[in-house]
Amino acid sequence: MHALVVEDERFLATMIAEGLRREAMTVDLAFDGLNGWQKLRLGDYDVLVLARDLPGLHGDELCRRIVAESLLTRILMLTASTTVPERIAGLRIGADDYLVKPFCHEELLARLLALGRRTLPALPPVIERMGITLDMPGRQATRNEQRLALTRKEFAVLETLMRAAGGIVSSEDLIEKVWDERVGHDSNPVRVTVSRLRAKLGDPPVIETVPGVVYRISSNAVEAVDRARTENDTP
Repeated sequence: MHALVVEDERFLATMIAEGLRREAMTVDLAFDGLNGWQKLRLGDYDVLVLARDLPGLHGDELCRRIVAESLLTRILMLTASTTVPERIAGLRIGADDYLVKPFCHEELLARLLALGRRTLPALPPVIERMGITLDMPGRQATRNEQRLALTRKEFAVLETLMRAAGGIVSSEDLIEKVWDERVGHDSNPVRVTVSRLRAKLGDPPVIETVPGVVYRISSNAVEAVDRARTENDTP
């Protein structure tokens, strides 16, 4: 999941980002409303953590612009106000959810994951394909019932490929979904991570490289797994 945190309290913004990155989320930061709006226009974010009282461009106005532009980004608004009218006002201008400062990180994460499910294709919490099982809440992966020791990036790349269900995923798509803006457009981290992931997944190979530096879960691998299952089931 790709998140943008727009919060002018830099320490709080950094703490939020670090906590979300530990959960294998890709996170970009902006410390004022104008910079946040620029990033939203250029990036493809699933969720936005938005402080309300921002310099440059107020959080309310940023929220209105997101709605006016029909962006699909879901908005979790942060505020120090505890009054019901204030919370209602934020929801009426386009926020999807509201969280009052100070807050518990676990609650922030749970709310963001719930919002993210509205933007991503609906999938069960556990995905099973080609002998690979991804337990997303538990952040665990297995192949043929053998647990895989994946890094956060490797897990996120595998999840993105499995979500595509055989469709191609470009290096740019992976950078957008798995890495933050600090990587830029350098595809080398993608190649390195995919190479390591292939080695950990073992045989038969399941990740296919398509000319043009794009990837997908190979249909040949699906056929190989199906043949193996058929042979094992044959008396």
